[in-house]
This record gives sequence, structure tokens and C-alpha cells, in this order.
Amino acid sequence: MLTLHVAEASPESAVLVEGARIAAVGPYEELAAAHPDARLRRWPGILTPGLLNPYGPELLEQAYHPDPREADRLGTEPLFGLRARALLASAPSARGASARRGVQRLLAHGTVAVAGEIRGREALDAVRRAGLALAGRPPTLPGPPALSPVPLVLLPALGPGEPRAVRGVRRARP
Repeated sequence: MLTLHVAEASPESAVLVEGARIAAVGPYEELAAAHPDARLRRWPGILTPGLLNPYGPELLEQAYHPDPREADRLGTEPLFGLRARALLASAPSARGASARRGVQRLLAHGTVAVAGEIRGREALDAVRRAGLALAGRPPTLPGPPALSPVPLVLLPALGPGEPRAVRGVRRARP
């Protein structure tokens, strides 16, 4: 079944999806006219290409993402450095839980892929279970690690076929 997705904040653009594949991306009016039987879904926000965050290991293996139940003691933002290392080593399940919360934060920022060599099983499992793609590191990194670094490397909408290279970044199969 074809589904036409359009966002309230960018009503001129649309994405046509067939099953789990992107069938077309383009102006809403053109796609709607070409596919009048497509189911229409309107969403809040904007449509944008997926984002690659080039700091996968730093954000998922070296940062501690506090549980909401720890907010009164640790706050809500990721922790780095000695404090993060101590929290990640405090319990066997801490690394996995933190990585899962980190992946949730990345997804909330529009991330569809992370770059860098993720070595820890817990972080790698969290990335794979969420369906994030793994990519090689860009030759130059755009500033310090952040959940939404500026600028982000944009990945184009991919149709059927092999992954494409983008500015020296190649989408890798997990």
C-alpha cells in the first residue's frame, strides 16, 4: 500500500512510501496528483533527510545518559568524563541502559545513522535494535560531541539498492 507523508511545517514537500521502502520524494502536489489512491498521513513538524551523527562511540560508550529516576541527583543531560566512567562501571546493566537512553535521544534529534567504531556490545545492540545505520567517520569532525552537532552530515533519502557514499561517509551494513 502506498502512503503519502506530509508534515505540517513543510506542506510543500512529501515522501511517498510503499511498505518499508521510500518510493519517491518530492513536491506534495505532484506526488498527490500522480498517486491519488495513496493513503495520506499528516504529521506535526518538518520533513528532512535523515541525519548522521559522527560521534557514536563518544555519545553511546563514553557518556552516561541518566535515567529519569536519577534526574534529581544527576540531572537530565548526558554526563561525560570521570563521572560518566564511574557510573558506566557501577553496575553490569548500566552501560546497556545508558546506551538505550542515548539512542532514544539521538532518534529524537532525527538521527538515522551513527559514525565511528562502536566496540561495546551494549551500545552496538542498542544501535542495531533501534535500526540505526552504522557509518564510517567523516574525515573532519564538525565540533565537539553533541546529540545534535552543528553541522550534521545529511544522508539522502535512499531507495532500493546499495548504500551510497556521501561526502566521504559510506553507510555501512550493521
